[in-house]
Amino acid sequence: MTSSAMSQISVRKMFEQTGDKLSLKWVAGHGGGERLLTSDTVQKPTLALIGHLNFVHPNRVQVLGCAEMDYLRSLNTSGLTLAIGNLFSTELAAVIVANGEEVPAVLISAANSADVPLFTSTLASPYLMNVLNHYLTQVLAESTSIHGVFLEVQGMGVLVTGDSAIGKSELALEMVTRGHRLIADDIVEFFLVAPDTLEGRCPELLQDFLEVRGLGILNIRQLFGETAVKLKKNLRLIVQLEKLAGSDLTGRDRLQLQEYSEVILDVTIPKVRIPVAAGRNIAVLVEVAVRNHILRLRGINSTLEFMARHEGYMTGNSGDGE
Repeated sequence: MTSSAMSQISVRKMFEQTGDKLSLKWVAGHGGGERLLTSDTVQKPTLALIGHLNFVHPNRVQVLGCAEMDYLRSLNTSGLTLAIGNLFSTELAAVIVANGEEVPAVLISAANSADVPLFTSTLASPYLMNVLNHYLTQVLAESTSIHGVFLEVQGMGVLVTGDSAIGKSELALEMVTRGHRLIADDIVEFFLVAPDTLEGRCPELLQDFLEVRGLGILNIRQLFGETAVKLKKNLRLIVQLEKLAGSDLTGRDRLQLQEYSEVILDVTIPKVRIPVAAGRNIAVLVEVAVRNHILRLRGINSTLEFMARHEGYMTGNSGDGE
């Protein structure tokens, strides 16, 4: 596992990924495309225009809506120049003029002088800000990378981990043939998209590919179709494959009384440990582990039910014997 880090994205990348959806047009400040966005908060700089600069935080997107543009239009030439100067005196990442508003020439000139990307959009500012906030929350989430295979099994995000050459990729291939979906092989990127939610994604370079010893690199999408792969999924369960010195399973905890978990980015994820031995159908065991986990989420614990039944049986027999 690599160390976690806060993500960042350039304004140019944001424009490439959201430009069409947000109807963005890049009108000035083309030299600032590599400015980095480090906050998922999109602001309206109303107070900054009248000189309250402490309300404008650096490296964020500033959106000028109807109220802000109405205020700028109400100013005379010197007042307009001062207001725009106030706005650009801080370290802006980008400015978006929403609602199809006409952009004053002084705003275009200031954006070009400061190399701050200036965009226009025909969308209403509240909708634009909501979409942009959601997008930035996803791409700027704290993240970490983990070695393993990430699958969607029974609709649940399952991370399969284990030592190298233990059979994770072969397991993933069999799971795909059984109707489950591959998200990522080898490296999985997890993003903290909510205080208790990790979203797993595949690095762009590795999307659709699965490496299986003896077969090489396989394109799962082309081999099995669009439904065999998925771009992302929330992580709900970890399955850890463990090698055994031999094929003897008698030393294992047969009742599985101990529950395991793993903490990733301060989120606790339930974990199941499955011993790998000759003759064991690991794909079936993983499927059943997921089904059993779903039952536990519903409050059904087969082990506890069995122990309660056993205790009742023993108590009943003891009474009959007396």
